[in-house]
Amino acid sequence: MGEHFNTSKGRIIFHIDMNCFYASVEMAYNPELKGKPLAIAGNPEERKGIIVTSSYEARAKGVKTTMPLWQAKKLCPELIVMRPNFDRYRAASKEIFKMLSEITPHVQPVSIDEGYMDLTDIEHDGNPIDVATNLQKRIVDELDLPSSIGIGPNKFLAKMASDMKKPLGITVLRKRELPHILWPMPIEKMYGVGKKTGEKLNKLEINTIGDLAKKDVYELKQVLGINGERLKNRANGMDTRTVDPDAVHEFKSIGSSQTLSHDTTDEKEIRNLMHQLSDNVERRMKRKKAAGRSIQVMIRYYDHTTITRSKKLNTYIETKEDILQVANELLQKHWNLEPIRLLGITLQDVEEKKNIGEQLNLFTYEQRAKKENLYIAMDALSAKYGKNTFKQLTNSEDEEQLKTSFQKDFLDDYKR
Repeated sequence: MGEHFNTSKGRIIFHIDMNCFYASVEMAYNPELKGKPLAIAGNPEERKGIIVTSSYEARAKGVKTTMPLWQAKKLCPELIVMRPNFDRYRAASKEIFKMLSEITPHVQPVSIDEGYMDLTDIEHDGNPIDVATNLQKRIVDELDLPSSIGIGPNKFLAKMASDMKKPLGITVLRKRELPHILWPMPIEKMYGVGKKTGEKLNKLEINTIGDLAKKDVYELKQVLGINGERLKNRANGMDTRTVDPDAVHEFKSIGSSQTLSHDTTDEKEIRNLMHQLSDNVERRMKRKKAAGRSIQVMIRYYDHTTITRSKKLNTYIETKEDILQVANELLQKHWNLEPIRLLGITLQDVEEKKNIGEQLNLFTYEQRAKKENLYIAMDALSAKYGKNTFKQLTNSEDEEQLKTSFQKDFLDDYKR
């Protein structure tokens, strides 16, 4: 018979983070690759291919995510380069999350290779470190995949703990340990601090997490708004976010609609509204660091008759221009010219950018360089493979860097 953990001092949260996930899956699939410098690249046949992730052996030679393939091979001539196999990675992810759900129903996936668990009220033999050790061992024994597990009283501290020892680390971070473990760390290493936020904090003479923890909250809010107070709380070990198993289902679609104050057939008025709606959708997509591949337009007429029409796309889109182009096409095709009372545009089949295989082709030099900085675009593939390897996706960065989960095929079955 098991026993409940001692939770008198707070909650028990795990953050599980798979180590070099794509490369590790390939090594599990082909053990001959183990111990060798391996990189997964979007287009290995071309010099301009980009490194998506790499093994620790490759990283030791200076290979980094977002690095052009030619540069990586110059640093590591013996580098083995492979195309990504997303079906393989999804299958591995599904098995991992099934294992987590056998320990507790309180599992929140946040991407293909990381998630949170709340073990506070779960009955188990042994202490939390024993449970983490057994889980880590099982993932290795059954899937041949390494992971790191952080244990803390909340999500933030568990996340920071999981980053402290890789590969195959198990780290506990308690609030009483913050002054000598967390606070001496450079502010840039704090989860939730992106490049731009870090620069703003540096200007306030905040160079370590401890500096942030002790900074006057009013000064922080002057520069960062409400996020300043949030970050200060995190630096002091405070984070009230719950482990939410349903969060993975929240953002399958992102849309915007508006009811007009009057019925209209004025094409100029309708065109302006379509621009506004597309702009709203683009802004929300940027905030979620996401893209979608299906557009739906909703038209409600003067008599409340409502129709929705959608179009599936060959590639993922995210920009206002692309969203508006498809939405206008649908409007022109399906509007019967009767007076309109409401319009809505929704981008569906939404995914986090870092989990979209097609992005590897979209973000090559030739296709993407004209639109935005390549390295910023590639950053959306993952925010976690090495120190500062990924910057924020957009210039208007989401200061908190919260990685919102999306409905994903590879996560659908883990709770069943």
